[in-house]
Amino acid sequence: MADSPTTTVLDVRREGDALVLSLAGEWKYGAKLPAFSLVEAQFREKAPPGRITFETKRMSGWDSALMTYLQKVGDLATLTKTEMDTSGLPDGAASLLKLATAVPKKEGTDRDVARVSFVTSVGNTTLKFGNELNETAVFIGESTLSIFRFMRGKARFRWRDLWLIVQQAGAEALPIVALINFLVGVILAFVGAVQLKKFGADIYVADLVGLAMVREMGAIMTGIIMCGRTGAAFAASLGSMKVSEEIDALKTLGISPMDFLVLPRLLALGFMMPMLVLFADFIGIVGGMLVSVSMLDITLQQFINRCIQAITIPQFSTGIIKAVVIGGIVAGAGCLRGMQCGNSSAAVGMATTSAVVTGITLIIVTDAVFAVIFNILGM
Repeated sequence: MADSPTTTVLDVRREGDALVLSLAGEWKYGAKLPAFSLVEAQFREKAPPGRITFETKRMSGWDSALMTYLQKVGDLATLTKTEMDTSGLPDGAASLLKLATAVPKKEGTDRDVARVSFVTSVGNTTLKFGNELNETAVFIGESTLSIFRFMRGKARFRWRDLWLIVQQAGAEALPIVALINFLVGVILAFVGAVQLKKFGADIYVADLVGLAMVREMGAIMTGIIMCGRTGAAFAASLGSMKVSEEIDALKTLGISPMDFLVLPRLLALGFMMPMLVLFADFIGIVGGMLVSVSMLDITLQQFINRCIQAITIPQFSTGIIKAVVIGGIVAGAGCLRGMQCGNSSAAVGMATTSAVVTGITLIIVTDAVFAVIFNILGM
């Protein structure tokens, strides 16, 4: 028998083939419960009982503390294949225990889950990466076929959806694109002025701002903005449709989700990104111009003339080429993660996060690849 200061009592005894657990006192949260080893000892030190029964007539109160203890007894009974008779428990406790054991535990919730070896972990990660690569390749292939169907006039989607997405990804994105790129232009002008002023070459701040914006910063910063804004929205929208089984309904009706849902988003962002980048380049140069004219010994006409001389057609075209590719990356990453979304609300959030991370990563990698290619081509 084990007694605690809070009058929680457990008496363990054998009656024939049955193990009787007699409970008394207040089995409530905060009470010091009897050691569970008292019950386990009956299975280790003696022959396992045929069944487990309970006596609770002397119990004055109970709450979740009792249920936790009974759950341990139930787990022990299941492990040793011992019958557990709950007829002696209070009606509420017996019902709760039955409800708790009706649904099996979710895998991985136990604290003492067996640790996976390093080799197994590497293998699982490799398989997961292979599956991810396969799904991405399938998505790219289906998107390409959908674009070909559009070019042949056989893609089925609503044009009003396309124009709505164009508005959301274009005109509605102008304020945030303008703000960020204006500040980027200001920062470039300040950074350039600090170094170039030492050599009396303040005028070349215009070259620095102009080339940096049209070649790199305009496309990259706009792409990152659109990835966090529009790409995430694409993933959340398609993920919600996946959860509500709207995508399955389209398949049942014989409508391709790639044509109806993905294609308008690819077309809209692929069309709007170059325009947004052009706008971002202009705003960024304006930001650098304001700093140069107000803080350096450069006139407005000098700044404009230097920008015109520095920004040639090859320099300008590099940013537009990047803009088209980045637009496809942002839309593709958002739609891919949305189509891969699970069937729960939590999965929608995970898909949205994954779309942003994937999009930004691919934008940086793509820019690095373009830098190597343009260097080889002398652009």
